[in-house]
Amino acid sequence: MDKNSKIVIIGAGIFGLSTAAQLASEGHRNILVLDRHVPPVPDGSSSDISRVIRFDYADDDYLRIAHEAYLKWQQSAKYKGIFYSAPYILTGNTSEHGQSWIKKTTAALTQRNLPWQKIDDAAEAKKKYPVLSGALAGGSNFFGYDNQQAGWADASKAVSQLRDDCIELGVSFISGRAGTVVALDTDPNKKITAVRTLAGTSVEGDHFILTAGAWSAGLVPMYHSTLATAQAVGYVRLSESEMQKYADLPIYANFSTGWFNFPPHEESKMLKMAVHGWGYTRTPNREEQRAMGKHADSSPPMIPPRERRNFAPVEAEQRLRQGLCEILPELGDRPFDRVALCWYTDTPTGDFIMDFHPDYANLFIGGAGSGHAFKFLPVLGEYMSLALKKTLPSQLAQKWRFRKDYATQEDAFVGDGSRGGPIRRELHTQERAKL
Repeated sequence: MDKNSKIVIIGAGIFGLSTAAQLASEGHRNILVLDRHVPPVPDGSSSDISRVIRFDYADDDYLRIAHEAYLKWQQSAKYKGIFYSAPYILTGNTSEHGQSWIKKTTAALTQRNLPWQKIDDAAEAKKKYPVLSGALAGGSNFFGYDNQQAGWADASKAVSQLRDDCIELGVSFISGRAGTVVALDTDPNKKITAVRTLAGTSVEGDHFILTAGAWSAGLVPMYHSTLATAQAVGYVRLSESEMQKYADLPIYANFSTGWFNFPPHEESKMLKMAVHGWGYTRTPNREEQRAMGKHADSSPPMIPPRERRNFAPVEAEQRLRQGLCEILPELGDRPFDRVALCWYTDTPTGDFIMDFHPDYANLFIGGAGSGHAFKFLPVLGEYMSLALKKTLPSQLAQKWRFRKDYATQEDAFVGDGSRGGPIRRELHTQERAKL
């Protein structure tokens, strides 16, 4: 791409912002980012009080890149006050699914000479971390391990810093109705000439990069290569004394149920937990389908509220509470301060997409984070830039390619092995109304 050509990035999450910052640092002078909100976008999957930072992967490519990112989170001065080290316990009790994921992951860590410590039973886990007062997964049949090289990041602070990096590098932003893209204008050769916004304005460009997360499928055909799924998140407010009591709480993930937690968040006084599972889908209504051209199989509301609603399905709240009781039963009856649904952009295999869209001459797709992309923030822009230049290593180009072959498969979403809990289901009418 010519350094003076106009690059329009649609979506100000971590894929969009990291790409903007990287391209600007490489000398591109005319970059514009469009979004409904000034980042951090309050209902975006990359914004909140916390995200897990780890490199525990069975897949060697993700393990290697996640470890590269982890070292930057840990060592770079720019992430001081944003990244916090914390131990990470992975368990799957003795279920076939849980054991399989853990065995594959620990084998990959060993192959890379990265340390991990097997935990033989729940009693050993509780001896190592006395704050864990619950029975833990499987009780006497506990199956898991501990990784001291992990932590969590204050997601909104990280995105704010990335936004500021973009501004200092000369990247421009349009937000609000004039930054809300609703359609694409193309010429007879399927080259995008401009995007149209909710304000009725038109934004022209030479190159377009779509990084709108779960909303991307509402703008272009994705051929079943992505699926927007809503995942449950819960928050419990802690007192000052409880903040001290649970200060050393490890990150604990049960891959059989999908439940995981974060250490207490000092500024908000919140204990956050979530479910990394199969999630919930939301078929667009007729009005949205007309606007979207029936592209999306599932999507959040096309024009969502300014922040996530205080809502999750009843059984999702129950799962959040069951997981809390698993590690801290004394908080099991504590009312949630709020619950919410966070929208993932899943792919059938859990792999990202960094590739040109097959239907348009100048549209690059970046994203499909599948619930695990945030940890790669320090290096994500570099890989997006390589993909834009078509210079990714061949195995990554193959892994992150745009796939049309899913179009003929009714349900290709088998996952990457990390999901747990009940099967995915559609939100019913009453639940949809609460979004």
